[in-house]
Amino acid sequence: MQAFQRPRHKQLSLLPLVLVSALPATVLAQASASTNSQEANDHGLDPLVITATRNQSREDETPQKITIITREQIEQQLAITQDPGQVLSNLIPSYSPSRQKLSNAGETFRGRSPLFLIDGVPQSNPLRDSSRDSYTIDLSMVERIEVIHGASAEHGLGATGGIINYVTKRPEGAGVNQHVGVRLTSDDDFESAGFGHKLNYRLSGQTRDWDYLVAASRQERGIFYDGSDDEVGIAYPGELQNSTSYDLMAKAAYWIDDDQNVKVSLNRFELEGDGDYVPVPGDRDAGVATTARKGNPDGDPGYNKVTTASVSYSHDDWLGNSLNAQLYTQRFRAQFATTPYFPYPDSAGNTLYDQTRNESDKLGAKFTLSRDGLLDDRLTLTTGLDLLQDDTRQMLVHTDRTYVPETRFRNAAVFLQGDYALTNALSLHAGIRQEYAELEVDDYSTVDRSTDDGNPENVTRDLVDVKGGNPDFNETLYNAGIVYQATDWAQIYANYSEGFGMPDVGRVLRGIETPGLDVDSLLTLQPIVTDNREIGARFDWDRYGLELSYYESNSDYGERLTEENGTWVGSREKTEIQGIEITGEAQVSDAHQLRLSYAHTEGKSDTDGDGSVDTKLTGINIAPDTLRLAWSAAWNEKLSSHLQYSRYFDRSVDDPKLAFDGYGLLDASLAYRLPVGRTSLGVENLTDEDYFTYYSQAARVSDEYYFKGRGRTFTLSYQLDF
Repeated sequence: MQAFQRPRHKQLSLLPLVLVSALPATVLAQASASTNSQEANDHGLDPLVITATRNQSREDETPQKITIITREQIEQQLAITQDPGQVLSNLIPSYSPSRQKLSNAGETFRGRSPLFLIDGVPQSNPLRDSSRDSYTIDLSMVERIEVIHGASAEHGLGATGGIINYVTKRPEGAGVNQHVGVRLTSDDDFESAGFGHKLNYRLSGQTRDWDYLVAASRQERGIFYDGSDDEVGIAYPGELQNSTSYDLMAKAAYWIDDDQNVKVSLNRFELEGDGDYVPVPGDRDAGVATTARKGNPDGDPGYNKVTTASVSYSHDDWLGNSLNAQLYTQRFRAQFATTPYFPYPDSAGNTLYDQTRNESDKLGAKFTLSRDGLLDDRLTLTTGLDLLQDDTRQMLVHTDRTYVPETRFRNAAVFLQGDYALTNALSLHAGIRQEYAELEVDDYSTVDRSTDDGNPENVTRDLVDVKGGNPDFNETLYNAGIVYQATDWAQIYANYSEGFGMPDVGRVLRGIETPGLDVDSLLTLQPIVTDNREIGARFDWDRYGLELSYYESNSDYGERLTEENGTWVGSREKTEIQGIEITGEAQVSDAHQLRLSYAHTEGKSDTDGDGSVDTKLTGINIAPDTLRLAWSAAWNEKLSSHLQYSRYFDRSVDDPKLAFDGYGLLDASLAYRLPVGRTSLGVENLTDEDYFTYYSQAARVSDEYYFKGRGRTFTLSYQLDF
C-alpha cells in the first residue's frame, strides 16, 4: 500500500517488490492536456526518485525500460474511453489492442503475460488464469500506473512479460477534500440501449497524525454498437457492455513519527453482466460479424468480484536502514456465462447447461530492508523476503462439481539487490533471487466435456481419476544491468533479467484424459523461466525526449496458448520473442505537446519439439506492429484538447486464417474549465471506423468470437473538487 504524501514526511515506498524508474520526465508533462497543468519546464532527465522501488532508486539509475502513466494521462484517456484495457493499450507501446471485453485473454505485454498489482498486491492468478486480472479496480481510484517492461528477476512469480502496478489515490493536501464526477456515454445514434453513465465520489483528509481516504464509484454500461450501427456481439468469457460495476475503497495511515507509519487499505470491486442480450453467431468465412439481440441468456450473469486488503509498516531510519513490511490478502471470484460444454440433466430429465466460476484466495507478505551510503556512498544494498499462499479452484456453479481441483500454491523467495556507482557516469546493478514453490493437489476426477447426444445419462459424467501430488520447484533467478550517462543529454542502458512464472495449472489438470496419471509425473507443471535481454538509450534535448529499446524474451520451456476442439490449452514449447519500442515527446511550445510511440514484436515457437523455433506466434500471443501519435494543446487557461491516432499494421502468420488486416483509430477530446468545476467531451473512434478487432482476426478462428470493434462513441463528463 502506498504512503500518503505529507509535506513534513518523506514519501515512502509504495511497492516493495519491484525495481522501477521512469522515462524522461517529459512523459510526466501533460500540461497541455490537463486542467491540473504542470509547469511547462517540467521535463528533462532531472533525477527523480520513484516510490515504487525497493531501494528508492532514481529514474536515471535503472537499466530497464519503465513507463509511468500519470493521473493526467489517465484522465486524458478516461475522457475518451472507460475500458481499462483500451487505456493500457493506448499508453503502453507493446501492449496488445484491447479486446473490448471483460476477458483480457490475448492482451499480452511484450508477447507474454503481465503481472497486475494494486499497490503491490498481486491481482493475477497464475494457477488458473481466468484472464480477468486487469478488471479488479475502477480507474477513478488510481493515481498513476507504474509499468515495468520485460521479465523481472527481482519480483519473481508471474511477471514474465512485465509488471503493471495500479497505485491508488492519496489525500490531496491538508484539511478535508472532496471530489465528485459524472460521466455520460452514448453511441453516435443516441440509442437508448447504448446509453451508459458513471458516478464517483471521493473524500480525503489529513488531521494531526492521521491520513484517510474513502471513495466510491458506480457505472452502468449500455450495449455497444459497431461502425455499421449494429450491436457488438456478446462474448461468453465476459462482457463490459450491458453491465454494472461498483468500486468501494478505504485507506488510512497513522504516522508514529516523522520516519515511520502504519497503513491499511481495502478495495472492493464488482462488475456483473445485466443479462439483457444473447449472442447472434456470425460467419467468419463470409465476413459476417457476431452480433447481439435482446433476449434472456441461460444461467446466471458472469461477473468479477474482487476484494483486496493490505496493512503495511514503514520505517525510514531503522538502525540506519529503510524498512518496509506488508501483509496482504485478495479474494477473487470470476464467473463465466453458460456454454454448451457442460450439459447436465435436471430432475425431469431435461438437459440443462452449466457454467464455471474461478475462485482464488491469496495470503502474502513482503519484507524489504535497504541500506545506502556504503563504500564511500557508492553502494546500496537491498534484501528481502516474499511469502505467498494461493488457493485456487474452478467449479461448475449449478451442479457444484469440480472442474479444476483445488490447488494450493506456496511460494517463498529471498533476494539481494546491489547498486554500485562505479563512476559519476557509470553505475552497475545486479541481483539474485532464490525461489521455492510447492503445489498441493488432492486426488480428483476430471469432468467429461462432451456435448449432449440426447441421452441424459451421457452428460456431465466423470472421465478419469487422477492421483494428487506435491510437486515442488527451486529456481535461482539473476539480473544484471548497466547505466552509462554518456552526455548531459544521452543515457545508455543494458539489462539482463529472468522472470519466474507458473503455467496455467488449471488448464493442465482439467484436460487430463489418460487414466493412471498422477500430478507429480506431469512435466507440464514445470515452471516457466523467461530470459529478458534489453539494450536501450534515453535522450533529452530540453523540450524534446526520445527513448529507444530493443529486447529479446526467450523461454526454453514456455507456454503457448492453442485451441483444441473449442478449448484453449497451454502447449509447453520453446518460445523466442524479439521487439523494439520507440517513444518520443516534443514540447513544441508551452501550450502544445506531441507524442509518438512505435512497437514492433515478432516471435516463434518450437511446435515440433526439435529444439528449434519454427512457427510464428499469432495474435493470441503477440501484438501487431503499432504506431501511435498524439497532440495535446492548451488553447488558453480554460480550454484544452487532445487528439490521438493508433495504427495497427497488417500481419501474416503461418496459418492464413489468422492473418491480420490492420486498421486505424482516431480519438479526440475537449476539456473546459467552468466557473465551478470542469467538463470534457470525448469521442472514441472519431471517424466511425468499421473494423474487426485484432483478437477476432488474429487470435482464434471462430464464428462465435468474430467481433467488430466499437464504433463512434461520445463521453460527456463533469468533475468538481471542493
